[in-house]
Amino acid sequence: MFSFMVTKDGGLTTAGYGITIAIAVVIFFVAGYLAGGRAKEDRMHVKQLTFCGMALALAYLTSYIQLFRMPYGGGVTLFSMLFVVLIGYWYGPKVGVMAGFVYGLLQFIQEPYVLSFFQVCCDYLLAFAALGLGGLFLKQKNGLLKGYVVAVIARGAFHVLGGYLFWMSYMPENFPKVLAAAYPFVYNYGFLLAEGVLTILVLQIPALKNALERVSRIARGEGEAM
Repeated sequence: MFSFMVTKDGGLTTAGYGITIAIAVVIFFVAGYLAGGRAKEDRMHVKQLTFCGMALALAYLTSYIQLFRMPYGGGVTLFSMLFVVLIGYWYGPKVGVMAGFVYGLLQFIQEPYVLSFFQVCCDYLLAFAALGLGGLFLKQKNGLLKGYVVAVIARGAFHVLGGYLFWMSYMPENFPKVLAAAYPFVYNYGFLLAEGVLTILVLQIPALKNALERVSRIARGEGEAM
């Protein structure tokens, strides 16, 4: 069904890139529309759409800056997951999940590899959409930190599922046999938790923590006349 979008080596054809980009644009604007507040009768807020766009752009750019790269995909980036989680923290999990889905499409465009439709869902679409779950704690104390932890764990769950279904044959021969069943956990949560711990440590810096809270208030329009 999707053969016209995929090359023989698992990449994307020109049509595949075009369709993927078009879908990403449509979903991005839908996410922006859903971000609209009640005071605007659910119309798209230009400011909210702008903040979502900036966060996704920063996430995409920092995903290219990898402190460590894994051999079969994934790696420790310069806090790219945090920028996606912030969207959910600003506007709630509904918008966050949709923005994460768009980010998953961007990651797919950046480095596509297709074994099956469900594999693409596990490795790209659902995994990165899960980062939007960070918005579950937007009204709670230390909500960003709690949301980030949940988002990273949720993203890893989809990567692990994809690992069991599609990538077990890529397990290195020298990997300890006693740990073979845990290979997808070790591989995926290895780099995810490494970036997660680094991000959590950085978030404890008072100046940065205060700056992010100020940005969050501006993004939500708190204190502004509605």
